[in-house]
Amino acid sequence: MTPQAFAATNTGSFFDRLRNARAAAGASGTGQNAAGCSDVELVFARGTGEPQGLGIVGQPLARALATELPGRTVGSFAVVYAAASNQSSAGPGATNMSQHITQVAQACPDTQFVIGGYSQGATVTDIAMGIKGVGTAGQAIPADLTARVAAVVVYGNPLGLQRKTIAQASPAFGAKAKEFCNTGDPVCGNGNNFAAHLAYPRNGTVQQGAQFAAGQFGG
Repeated sequence: MTPQAFAATNTGSFFDRLRNARAAAGASGTGQNAAGCSDVELVFARGTGEPQGLGIVGQPLARALATELPGRTVGSFAVVYAAASNQSSAGPGATNMSQHITQVAQACPDTQFVIGGYSQGATVTDIAMGIKGVGTAGQAIPADLTARVAAVVVYGNPLGLQRKTIAQASPAFGAKAKEFCNTGDPVCGNGNNFAAHLAYPRNGTVQQGAQFAAGQFGG
């Protein structure tokens, strides 16, 4: 699999393609070199109101991560959830993120993950990491797969409104997490400048996030 930003519309279609690719290649289904398995997969949740896909932050992050890891194949998956304005979809989004990671981890034993999200997508990520009291109920990533998640990168995380960080709220993931909150961002920092919340794709933090994640692989 060549480096790409794969914005899936449903998990079924992804695994149909994975099975078909393996059947065509006669792959055994084990190891990072099995057809359809990437070395690294970015699993990213878009922000509120964005159409299904990786979103305005996830798309450039996927490209930047592939550039930062030239010796590895890098795939991506767009979390499938409603991204509803009332924020109620964060829990179901976390469940989709966790279930996708579980399925890929089983099918591709050597694939490692970078997870993250933007705005409500950051809340999706928080819930998937098992952080309590941040949104609607959702399924967390199984504890035995924590080590398969090499890095966490989030932007405009509403967790900041509780004056908390992932490092404080998640012993399992905190040490490998990077959070970006622009000065004045009302979603993560009690600011009053909504333009700050929209600035992540163009202020250099996407590249910084990719560099951080790559560093977790020694890249």
